[in-house]
Amino acid sequence: MPKTIINRHKKTARYFIENLGNDIELEMVLIPGGTFIMGSPENEEGSDSSERPQHKVTIKPFSMGKYPITQAQWQAVAQLPQVNKELKPDPSEFKGAKRPVEQVSWHDVVEFCARLSNYTKRPYRLPSEAEWEYACRAGTTTPFHFGQTITTDLANYNGNYTYGNGVEGVYKKKTTEVGSFQVANEFGLYDMHGNVWEWCEDDWHKNYENAPTDGSAWISDESNNDEKVLRGGSWCYNPGNCRSARRDYNDAGFGYDDFGFRVVCDTARTS
Repeated sequence: MPKTIINRHKKTARYFIENLGNDIELEMVLIPGGTFIMGSPENEEGSDSSERPQHKVTIKPFSMGKYPITQAQWQAVAQLPQVNKELKPDPSEFKGAKRPVEQVSWHDVVEFCARLSNYTKRPYRLPSEAEWEYACRAGTTTPFHFGQTITTDLANYNGNYTYGNGVEGVYKKKTTEVGSFQVANEFGLYDMHGNVWEWCEDDWHKNYENAPTDGSAWISDESNNDEKVLRGGSWCYNPGNCRSARRDYNDAGFGYDDFGFRVVCDTARTS
């Protein structure tokens, strides 16, 4: 059997911290700009045509949440003044202050970003799909930022299934606290594979024909397109769905117990 190579890192990244009150903090990691190849090659196990054609994308520097947004962070922001819609203060199925918030729709998380932006005076938003994949890969071209395969020692997914030369593992059947695997990618981000699917800003497109190459979100010309992109896989999906290039989507009005998100900010904190 070929040797399985897994890269484990504990990174010390450049970051800044937003204070959300009551000792609740939001850690933001500074992501350097660069150019990468988005999508997957045809010979990548589990890939499909929605991840192609592979194409070069240039990303400007930005900041991204070190972890998915937690329930404690959600509750702190949900009590801030409303911008466009109401937010449930405690929507999650699997309760825990340090667990990722879930059962939130795309419209909910856009409202979260708007409230957070008003509170911090900085422009918070969802990542574009290109920014998300660039941040996840962190310079890698393998199916996972760990390497060619993944194990349940590294991420939270349905361990009854395997990928590549991987082995069966644990199926927890629920979310885990963010950062609990203590393994980051080269940018210093945690939980980019598994735990919860993460909403992106983009409308869903069936492939990358005519996709933007500047890292911006790909918004459809049709104003009624309410299918939004999800990335990263989740606790109840098989490991192939956790690949860096894997794409999925759902209606923007629905949130399930494996849908979460993380935020990005266009500027580093200067004060």
